[in-house]
Amino acid sequence: MEKLYLSPISFVDAPQAVGGDAVRLAGSMVYAREFALIRRGADGAIAARETVTAPDMAAAIARLPDDLGAEAERQWANLRMAHPALALATPGGARTIRLDQPQVMGILNITPDSFSDGGRLAAGTDAAVDHGAAMLEAGAAIIDVGGESTRPNADPVHEGEELRRVIPVIERLARGGAAVSVDTRNGTVMAEAIAARAGIINDVSALRHDPRAMDIVAQAQVPVVAMHAPGKGGDLHGDAVYGDVVLDVFDWLAARRDAMIAAGIARANIVLDPGIGFGKTLSENLALINALPLFHALGHPLLLGASRKRFIGALAKEVPAPQRMPGSLAIALKGMDAGMALLRVHDAAETVQAMRVWRGLRDAALTDFARLAE
Repeated sequence: MEKLYLSPISFVDAPQAVGGDAVRLAGSMVYAREFALIRRGADGAIAARETVTAPDMAAAIARLPDDLGAEAERQWANLRMAHPALALATPGGARTIRLDQPQVMGILNITPDSFSDGGRLAAGTDAAVDHGAAMLEAGAAIIDVGGESTRPNADPVHEGEELRRVIPVIERLARGGAAVSVDTRNGTVMAEAIAARAGIINDVSALRHDPRAMDIVAQAQVPVVAMHAPGKGGDLHGDAVYGDVVLDVFDWLAARRDAMIAAGIARANIVLDPGIGFGKTLSENLALINALPLFHALGHPLLLGASRKRFIGALAKEVPAPQRMPGSLAIALKGMDAGMALLRVHDAAETVQAMRVWRGLRDAALTDFARLAE
């Protein structure tokens, strides 16, 4: 069966720059003017590709066969959808994370075998909480607490040990007013973290690893980040075979999203992550990053998690993970330009500063072009 994809391919700083002929991408601070309308055959090959401007989109969709036209209408609506803020429960009551601008999610790995920091935060709860508090003070909107490494060939962690690592940290950060997410694949850890006031579940297996996870998240009705990973079980990096990595990941996320909704998870609670670095080669990671705007056509807020990953080292003379902050900032800025809602990073203070400068440039462009249009 033929499939259709609608990908933004050209952007402007403000819609006034092109006489209003641009659309605001997913309610973000990014504006797109031209779009690639891609048709993919049943054999997986690209059957047709057409470049369409925003004003001509209705006519282009009308020329499609009925089934493809209906899908194009859905994706066109998704690209222009403004996502509501994520609603989180905290000890002090409900709070929200706005998605009309990039938000920084600070990584708090409490693992002795962390690839990025050598396990320096695994020594005790106090050190982890202090680091989380420092990221909050620097401007991170969310602290993502994880007790299991998901790097290739990492040793598995027993649920009891994972709970011992993360729950005290989550409790203390949440009591202090932080918006906290828990990075876990295990249902028991999800349930205990929610009870400790973690407001978001971040699952690199997209709720596939633990058969209890889907029901736990559906019953709790908390936001959940579902990430693409090609493998199953203990090796999320395995079984990585792609015809077209960008379109295959898009299809995988669409199918997983549909399964989550069918299981009772609210559409508004689903955040999608293309899974940079998980079962992808250097060229595949770069292809995904360059195609990030396409994923807005799925109709959900997007998270980009590429901080300090191996492909950055491959592009930067194999520098070790702790020295990949500049490269990570380059990818974070690329994500901002693509309208990513959440940026999951190790270097929170530096990323927040870059984001604030990026936002200042965007605000100035809107103001300047509005003045010229008067």
